[in-house]
Formats: sequence, structure tokens, C-alpha cells
Amino acid sequence: MKIVIAAPLFAALIATPTLAEAPPFDTPATVAFMQDMNTGAVLYAKNPDQQIPPASLAKMMTVYTVFDMIKRGDVKLDQKVTFQPDAWKQWHSQGSTMFLSSGEEVSVANLLLGIITLSGNDACIALADGVSGTEAAFVQRMNENAKKLGLTGSYFGTANGWPDNGVTHVTARDMVKLAEATIRDFPDLYKQFYAKPDFTWGQTMGGNAITQANRDPLLGRVPGADGLKTGHTEEAGYSVTGSAEQNGRRIVMMMGGMTSFNQRIQQSVAFMNWGFHAWQDKTLAPKGKVVEQADVQGGDSTTVGLVAPQDIAVSIPAGSNPDMQIKVVYQGPIQAPIKAGQHIADIVVTTPDSGAQTMPLVAAKDVGKAGFFRRAWNGLLTLL
Repeated sequence: MKIVIAAPLFAALIATPTLAEAPPFDTPATVAFMQDMNTGAVLYAKNPDQQIPPASLAKMMTVYTVFDMIKRGDVKLDQKVTFQPDAWKQWHSQGSTMFLSSGEEVSVANLLLGIITLSGNDACIALADGVSGTEAAFVQRMNENAKKLGLTGSYFGTANGWPDNGVTHVTARDMVKLAEATIRDFPDLYKQFYAKPDFTWGQTMGGNAITQANRDPLLGRVPGADGLKTGHTEEAGYSVTGSAEQNGRRIVMMMGGMTSFNQRIQQSVAFMNWGFHAWQDKTLAPKGKVVEQADVQGGDSTTVGLVAPQDIAVSIPAGSNPDMQIKVVYQGPIQAPIKAGQHIADIVVTTPDSGAQTMPLVAAKDVGKAGFFRRAWNGLLTLL
């Protein structure tokens, strides 16, 4: 049974709403999607579920998959892999390259930099072969991760996003979800590998080191920008998935189908600036505040406090105070035992401009199973 209750503790925050309209934004990008990662609010959506070829945006899933293997202990950053001669023949001059040499031994860490910073197609294949034996085996892991993350509109046929007659496809919504998962699930690795301004690997025929700049159009142009990936093929056009954090507020976005390198820069910078300037986060409850009491069944307490594990905030148009509907939703009554910090409910805030924003609530304390006399007393209270 799902319990839905109003949240009276927030009444003072929404007593005097003012008229609000979603801030306007227009873009020639064929698909675009933006989400406030703090609140879960969708700030902008244009064809967010249209399936498109990702080009190098597919490398975000390659990186996510390797990050996951590192976190599990299956792969180490200093682990060396060899770029096989057959792979070199196919990929040493195909699109973006890290300029790996045939038979070269490279660490996982450097290959990750070659993928993230340089968008190296060769680096993707070297890493896929090196950690999974074959690209096909690695791509299977990519799709398993996509399924776990709920990327329902996406499928991967290659490790580097090279055109494959439509087998590989993604959506703008899925790319934002993947970006958020990368930032959330691997914060240390994300900070370590993303947002590098450039990377040096390989040599010219004359023996000079090759330094290439990061292609991310947001870096150095939007304060707090720190990732993630660009893509381009004739089929896909110019695309970008980006993220930035300002004053503790993180926005993630994706744009695709743009017609030029310069248009991608202009549009992505304007889009991200719009997200930060046209919207604001309004705090409803600070971290640790008890928002509501939930009924408990079979416990040594009949109720448990529902606590905000982080600041509960809602995204609203800047300068507005729109009407809000706030509900606490949980499956109840909740069965004991319960551990402090256990996710047992959600607070759902609905506004006219950003839809429903759902944030978790956790148990404020442990609730053990009731003994015989406590169960009897609770039963008597129920009858009365």
C-alpha cells in the first residue's frame, strides 16, 4: 500500500506564491536536455527521447564501464595493456587519435586520459581489448551497465562510437542520466580524469611530443565546468554532454545535431549560462531536518522520523515563488527493523514549470523489532 501525505511543515514556504513562467530558451540543436542534478528538475527538453547516433559521446559509457571495473577492483589504474598490431592497423588514423604505436604498452590511467581528453578512438579499442579480452566482450559490459542505469533509449555496438549503420544509438535524456551516474558513482575518478585542459602523448615523425587540447567547449568558458564529452560525425553532427557546478549547484546538459564546431561552442555556453542564470534552487529543508513521521509496523516504536539526507531544494525560475504541491510518499506501514539512514520514503515537489522533483528521505533512527509485550501494547493501541 502506498501512503501519500501532505507535508504541512513546508506550508510557510508556499503560502504566498507569485506567478512564474518557465524562462525561454531556443536552440537550433535538434535535441537538447538539461537537468538540475541537485533537485532532479528538468529545466529544458527538446526531443529528449529521440534516438540519435552518439559519435564520441558513446565514449562516456566506455569510461563509465572502466570506472566501474576499477571501483570493483577488477582493473587497476597502473595496469598496463598492449595496443595490438591488428587494432593499430584499423584505428591509428581513424578519426580522433591518441597516436598510440603498434604494440605499445600503456597504463589504464593514460588510456583514460586519451579517451576523455583527446577522444582517442585508438585508446578506446586498446582499453576495451586490454580489460575484457575483446571489444565485443567489453561492449557487452557497456550494455549491461546501460540497462542497470535505466538508459532505455540507448544501445552500444562499439567501444568508441564509430558509425555502425545505426546499431549504436542514444538519447539526450540518457546521456544526461549517464553523466549524472558518472559524477555520482565515481566522484574521485571523475575529478581525477575529467576537465584536463590538454594531454600529451605520442610523437611526430620528427620526434616532437604531441600535445592536444581538450575538445570540451565549456572548459574555460563557463565557471565550474568540469566535463564531459563532445562528439562529431557527418551523420550525427556536432554534439556535447556537459556539466558545471556553481556555488554547490550542479547542472548537467546534452545538445546534439548542431551544424558546426563554432555553433557547438556558442550554443553549449549559452545553454549552460541560461541554466544557471534563469533558474535558481530554493531550499525547502536543510540536511538532517525531520520532515515527517512515518508509521512503523512491528517495531519497538510506532513511528520513525523521515529525515533529509541532504538539503532538499526545488528548482524554480529565478526571482519567482511559484505555487508548489509537496507530498511525502512511501510504502507503508513500514516494517521493522529499520536502520538509521535507510531510504524509506520520497518527497515529491511539483511546480508549474519544472514538473515533479523527487528527493529521498531516510530514517532518522534505528527501529528494532518489537518484543511480545510491545506488540501486544501496539495491538491494543490499534484497537483503541
